[in-house]
Amino acid sequence: MFRWMPFEVIVGLRFLREGRMQTLFISVGIALGVAVIVFMSAMLTGLQSNFIRRVLTSQPHIQLTAPDEVARPLRVGQIEAAIVQRPSQRLLSIDQWPKVRTEMKTIPEITAVSPTASGSALAVRGDATRSITLTGMEPEAYYQIVRIPDYIISGTALVGSDDIVIGTELAKDLGVSLRDKINVQAGVLGASRVLTVVGIFDMGNKGTNQRSTFVALRTAQSLLNLVGGVTTIDLTVADIYAAEDIASIIRTSLSVQADSWIKTNAQFFTAVQAQQNSNLIIRLFVGLSVAFGIAAVLVVSVIQRSRDIGILRAMGTTRGQILRVFLLQGALLGALGSFFGSAAGAGSLVLWHALARQADGTELFPIVLDPQLFYVATLLATLTGLVAAIAPAVRAAKLDPVVAIRA
Repeated sequence: MFRWMPFEVIVGLRFLREGRMQTLFISVGIALGVAVIVFMSAMLTGLQSNFIRRVLTSQPHIQLTAPDEVARPLRVGQIEAAIVQRPSQRLLSIDQWPKVRTEMKTIPEITAVSPTASGSALAVRGDATRSITLTGMEPEAYYQIVRIPDYIISGTALVGSDDIVIGTELAKDLGVSLRDKINVQAGVLGASRVLTVVGIFDMGNKGTNQRSTFVALRTAQSLLNLVGGVTTIDLTVADIYAAEDIASIIRTSLSVQADSWIKTNAQFFTAVQAQQNSNLIIRLFVGLSVAFGIAAVLVVSVIQRSRDIGILRAMGTTRGQILRVFLLQGALLGALGSFFGSAAGAGSLVLWHALARQADGTELFPIVLDPQLFYVATLLATLTGLVAAIAPAVRAAKLDPVVAIRA
């Protein structure tokens, strides 16, 4: 029936079929190992992408600001003042910001650029007064960086010169709803303006919902006494993990401060790196368990089939053919287990994703089933089986025919 197959394949399949219980147990073990790898990898990838999406859709990847003001030591004749106190930082515009924006647009790694004017203000309605962060922006550019429209629960994110978008907590504190008006007063110079609430957002963070507000760029420039100026230029980059490197290049080439999300969210970035490292360690130990399991089964198989190996050698089978028989068994066991393990891992993930929900019924994280994950898992399991079979295969190939037959 299988005469067209190579000799090594025929013998290897026959050994696996005759030791079907061993084959079954090791295949199940490999399948469980691969299922764990697929499940954990896909789950952690989904969690990580969800964390990054939540963090990076509510802030820029890189933010450019004007350099800090530095106090210069006062000289009186040849005597220099011994104590230089750091000055308080004023609200400054980025020098020649249109030129900086144009330069940023020419960098291939940067995908979006948005100038903003941001500062502190007071939101007043009746007897209620709340401190807010006022951000003036150009909606078309800014919403490519910070996805405010994705968080709008009422109204719209589009703002005109007399409009404002606020968070749910601030709306509750001021007792306002859509189309209500609030008086926004900038701190130092006392500039004020009555604005209409056109949108209410919920970013899932109480502090953000309580303080952050968004208006048109010209409105913020007028209120903050920054006519024609901007306090920040927000950027997004194609590779989020290269943000700090790009920020370093910008710092050295322009007279601006450039802070990446990696720097401003150091703890979060450390958590992401720790998650990736833990995923790698889990894969490593599961892979080692699978490898030792395959090796142990094949060693037992060599011992049990010593007489058969001796007869094959006496009939003219070469050491290389015996070696390939057991290497083939290891590869087949790895491939067979990885196929069922990948299916089991994917099925378990889909089931768990459907059952595990947040209190409001929404998903805990997006499910990510990358086909490449299954290809890699199958390839690694097959290679693991091949590598694990080397020692038993070499032992089988070295068996002396006479000694093996007498055993």
